[in-house]
Amino acid sequence: MSQLNFDAIIFDLDGVVTDTAKVHASAWKGLFDTYLRLRESREKELFSPFDKESDYLTYVDGKPRYEGVKSFLESRGIVIPYGHPSDGPDQETICGLGNKKNKLFVEVLNREGVEVFPSTLDLIKTSKSRGIKVAIVSSSKNCQAVLKIAGIENLFDARVDGVVSVSMGLKGKPNPDIFTKSAELLASDISRSVVVEDSIAGVEAGKTGDFGMVIGIDRRNHSAGLREKGADLVVRDLEEICVEKIDAWFHDHSRVIPSAFDQLPEIEQRLSGRRAVVFLDYDGTLTPIVERPELAVMTSEMREVLRQLALSCTVAIVSGRGRNEVYDFIKVDSLIYAGSHGFDIAGPDGTDIQHEEGKHIIPTVDSVYRQLVERVKVIEGALVENKRFSLAVHYRLVAEDQVPLIEGIVDEMLKANPTLRKNLGKKVFELRPKIEWHKGKAVLWILDALNLNGSDVVPFYLGDDTTDEDAFGVLRDKGIGILVAETPRPTAASYLLRDTREVKQFLETLITLIKAKTT
Repeated sequence: MSQLNFDAIIFDLDGVVTDTAKVHASAWKGLFDTYLRLRESREKELFSPFDKESDYLTYVDGKPRYEGVKSFLESRGIVIPYGHPSDGPDQETICGLGNKKNKLFVEVLNREGVEVFPSTLDLIKTSKSRGIKVAIVSSSKNCQAVLKIAGIENLFDARVDGVVSVSMGLKGKPNPDIFTKSAELLASDISRSVVVEDSIAGVEAGKTGDFGMVIGIDRRNHSAGLREKGADLVVRDLEEICVEKIDAWFHDHSRVIPSAFDQLPEIEQRLSGRRAVVFLDYDGTLTPIVERPELAVMTSEMREVLRQLALSCTVAIVSGRGRNEVYDFIKVDSLIYAGSHGFDIAGPDGTDIQHEEGKHIIPTVDSVYRQLVERVKVIEGALVENKRFSLAVHYRLVAEDQVPLIEGIVDEMLKANPTLRKNLGKKVFELRPKIEWHKGKAVLWILDALNLNGSDVVPFYLGDDTTDEDAFGVLRDKGIGILVAETPRPTAASYLLRDTREVKQFLETLITLIKAKTT
């Protein structure tokens, strides 16, 4: 029996274990382009080819074959009879077209064989050696044949594929049936099981099924979609993952964090005989998330709370926005402002630091900003923000099927500018210097610079975004992290506040606690 914090890993087949996703995409394109050409000549419809990136990801990736056919055709306003699974590949029905796609896929598979991702194979073998059970899932009825051709048919403890799904009446992704059935076959609790997927529909299924952890593999520039559908962790390849990292994630994130208000006696006890230092994110913490960044205006009541809090303890704002921009929103001179995720810091006593390596990136940021503005201007709702030390590409107002296109453009810019790296926030891609610097390091620097890193200090950090997890992490053993979120999510924070209204109430309560200590 495993002594780890999890018991099982359920792997999707295509794109996770085997490199067959591109074969599927080619088969789908061959099928649909041929059919659309037929309709062009017969129905005089305008021919628009199947896109192996956007159409594949949006309409067919991860779905059972017939559902994929139906989904794509509906997107083009095409309605044909559903037919029956026994329909031949030349019949003009949903099932007939689906069977033709399968024929195309099998022909390529038998002709060219299949590759297995080495990093996935390594994780499977290591997991089994540690007593972790593994299962394979797939919407495809060809799953067993693919495994046999790849020589890994006997590697898994359970298999739930298209054949099993039909025989048991299981619904396809994004319904979680195939994953929950796999966990059942493995005799593993869902809360202690991991789902590994590369499709948006598969990630959504894992999250809907309440699995303990959902790992998304971003092989096709759709990390935003994977995260938005519930991926707890997104990686380019499983070489970034190991059993120990998964186990540590379960240890840190599988707990339910309590409300900060419910734990006020504990917080008061930790403050006993010690000084408080409060770090605050801006967007989503001091002001609600809004559609456009310039609309994130803080209330006068929250501003007054910050003034009063700064009279009682050191207060710092740590934001992804530019330092001057966040100051213009708050305009409380007694605070410390750390902008651009801490690359640019200034305080009321003349404290001023700009990360030396970060300074050299400013010309690159300016150049990439101009290129991005030009590239995304044709995408409705896209917004590029220059934060001097970093860039933010907002897609909150962008149609969902256009998000992969934006991410592809961002990734092209990164390839051409290797001094930058991509980070993900709420409906935003951030391009930052490829320097080991983040909000957590900014917090530690401020504590050191102000001689507030001793045992007599309790640092608080309040934030809502994934970028705030770096700060929660560095303060886990020495301070108090508070996540601002309507519903709990995996986090390294200790406590929860639901929204900016509760943030204001908590800060008012903290002022009272601090004053009570000094009287």
